[in-house]
Amino acid sequence: MDARLIQFLQEELAIPAAAIAVAQRHQDITPNLLPIILWQYGLVTLDDLNRIFDWLETA
Repeated sequence: MDARLIQFLQEELAIPAAAIAVAQRHQDITPNLLPIILWQYGLVTLDDLNRIFDWLETA
């Protein structure tokens, strides 16, 4: 799932790999919350966050 989520983030939302790496470093503290971490750090918008959750529901 993580690899597919990262692919979605990069291809559909154009989130840079460096931004994802920042969030992944903090994911150790709060596992399974990568989308929330991206949002907390301002790396995705609220609309992007909703798209991520929609994608996760169908993945």
